Amino acid sequence: MGLTSNSVLVSAVLSAVLLFAGTVWLWPRLARRTWRAVGGRIGLLLATQLALFAAVGLAANQAFGFYASWADLFGQEGEQGVVVDHTRGGGPLEVVASRRVPGAGGARPEAGGRIQQVGIAGRTTGIVTSAYVYLPPEYYQKRYRTRGFPAAVVLTGYPGTASALVEKLRYPLTALELARAGRARPMILVMLRPTLAPPRDTECVDVPGGPRTESFFARDLPDALRAHYRIPAGPGGLGIIGNSTGGYCALKIALHHPRVYSAGAGLSAHYKAPVDATTGDLFQGDKRLRNRADLWWCLANTPAPDISLLVTSSRRGEAGHGDTLRFIDRVKATGRTRISSIVLESGGHNFTTWRREIPAALEWMSGRLNIR
Repeated sequence: MGLTSNSVLVSAVLSAVLLFAGTVWLWPRLARRTWRAVGGRIGLLLATQLALFAAVGLAANQAFGFYASWADLFGQEGEQGVVVDHTRGGGPLEVVASRRVPGAGGARPEAGGRIQQVGIAGRTTGIVTSAYVYLPPEYYQKRYRTRGFPAAVVLTGYPGTASALVEKLRYPLTALELARAGRARPMILVMLRPTLAPPRDTECVDVPGGPRTESFFARDLPDALRAHYRIPAGPGGLGIIGNSTGGYCALKIALHHPRVYSAGAGLSAHYKAPVDATTGDLFQGDKRLRNRADLWWCLANTPAPDISLLVTSSRRGEAGHGDTLRFIDRVKATGRTRISSIVLESGGHNFTTWRREIPAALEWMSGRLNIR
């Protein structure tokens, strides 16, 4: 049974309940001072605590989508399901599966849209990854067959799972409902992890001698998408949005590549790439690379691009709220880059908070991308 299976979660909860009940029932018998009674008490308490810890951990993983599998949890990434054939004339993007949008209520693509699982091969970086692509109903309708649709690249946090963007954060369903209500124009969503070399957290950096993650998002991904889908050329056809680490990546990539992305949104983002056990040595002593990954440095030392940015935070519950307010001031001071914000009264660094921000963020994104 998989890590995210409901059966695993139910089994863990039942085990914790049964062990607790067993401890209460057997405690009088184990109240003696013999070594067997002491050992029994210790064993029951440890087993109950472990079962409770497992149940809480599994429930948290179900809610927030930290890990997709047991291999992912233990640092042995086993995502082997996507095959991309690199044959002569073959494209950099291959569709491997297609399904309905959860909760859309439309069986036909023309009514409810579609979610495609795709494999993407970076032709310049050599990075191969999987993603989910949401295509709105209009993409399949005859009257739109000759029209292009803007696309938003949607990134998870770290470690994160792309499926959580579909199932937990409900990006496709939200985009569909906004379009049906006339609050946003139909657009394509490309949902994936910023962690292109799992289990390492590359922070969307071109690591010297390692994965060139930023180049993948700046060049390979846009080229692959435009080769396969009807996405307008030019920066107005693409935006990028993400939460947590994905939010940092979205802001950074938009700032660094304004000719590719015209808008970037960071939900609970940070503004500087950390160096820790999950990232390894991202810069290997290269001060130029370190500065480039620091958004504070970029705003102070590089020309301000003509793009739109959105940041979100909460007055209570977000440790980085002060940094977000300072970031807004720094961007405003450039006089060229446009900045918007969503600030909640309270909300933690979690899916519940981001689900409250995503509708407004997608509506904002829709207003800054072109359709033609």
